[in-house]
Amino acid sequence: MTGGRPAADHIWRMQAKQDVDYPIILTDNLLDPNNPALAEASGGGTARRLFVVDAEVHRLHGDSLIRYLDHYGIDHAILAVPVSESTKTLETARQLARDIGALGLPRKSVGTAIGGGVLLDVAGVAFSLLRRGTPYIRVGTTLLAVIDAAFGVKVGVNDDGQKNRLGAYYPPRAALLDRAFLATLPHRHLVNGAGEIVKLALMLDSHLFDLLEQHGKRAIDAAFQPGDDDGPLAEILRRSVGHMRDELAANLWEHDLTRLADFGHAISPTLEMRALPELLHGEAVAIDMALFAVVARRRGLDRGETDRILGLLRELGLPIHHPLLSRSMLSAALAATVEHRDGRQRLPLPVGIGQARFVDDVTVDELADAAEYLAARAETTAAGAL
Repeated sequence: MTGGRPAADHIWRMQAKQDVDYPIILTDNLLDPNNPALAEASGGGTARRLFVVDAEVHRLHGDSLIRYLDHYGIDHAILAVPVSESTKTLETARQLARDIGALGLPRKSVGTAIGGGVLLDVAGVAFSLLRRGTPYIRVGTTLLAVIDAAFGVKVGVNDDGQKNRLGAYYPPRAALLDRAFLATLPHRHLVNGAGEIVKLALMLDSHLFDLLEQHGKRAIDAAFQPGDDDGPLAEILRRSVGHMRDELAANLWEHDLTRLADFGHAISPTLEMRALPELLHGEAVAIDMALFAVVARRRGLDRGETDRILGLLRELGLPIHHPLLSRSMLSAALAATVEHRDGRQRLPLPVGIGQARFVDDVTVDELADAAEYLAARAETTAAGAL
């Protein structure tokens, strides 16, 4: 007896490690029959294979996908799924899992999810739940997916008014990235993805920031498609994917909540959900970055570099303010971030282009003052001094 309680007769310990090793393949013209990458990634054999495709992507590229699969003799089923941030819910994922299950595919049959971040999230949750885990690969078709969502291990759905409140860590078997899909992407969604590229540049890579200043608008206008001067556009994509991969791989399960990749994600999750369907993810991230750039300026960031940050966001067509940035909203968003990050803010603040430090003491007053400044600045394209 110890302290009045009987001692355990036996104690066992369960120990295991999960190896994660999958390719992230940046390729061109994935649906060209001369490119075997998709056929090889989706697995060999004669088993029927499932393709879960964003409904809009299927409308634009479904015929090319079917021709590709027929060329390789791949027996397939295609589920075209309409999704949006408003329908990114557990019920949508559950219904998709039911639809997949109704096809009667073999348990180890590899699925393929093709779409932007919302589709990849919903499909990822469905695949993670079905039979406690059905293997799948991801194909990103938006700029946001190409430089982030397609190759991470997190999948999630919104719940109770909170972004990605429910989800899992569920790695794909492979991630395929193809900028050819970007040619059919609406201009606004290209701008939306650029917000996450700015984040990486500001936190990690001053040269990438320079590239965005010099070529970012042209890259967006050209939908990152190859052309006479393709080098800078391709380099922007390669550097972005490489930085995001490095950030994720070093902390794949997020045991360390102090993450540079979280820049732009302190206020934006609450803002994005409250503004639905008005704001896209990258637009909310851009507003968040602008807020904290102003906070950083008032804590010592060089005025010229702050103006470069805000100027680049505006040059690329990203917003720097939103009417919902009230004091009460900022307070609620900051509190939600502290809860999400285990009781601390863990906020990355730029100290220069490509450099950052972490702080835990940003106040609602600072954020409210920054929002007021940005509201005034958003009304003009003139570069105002802080």
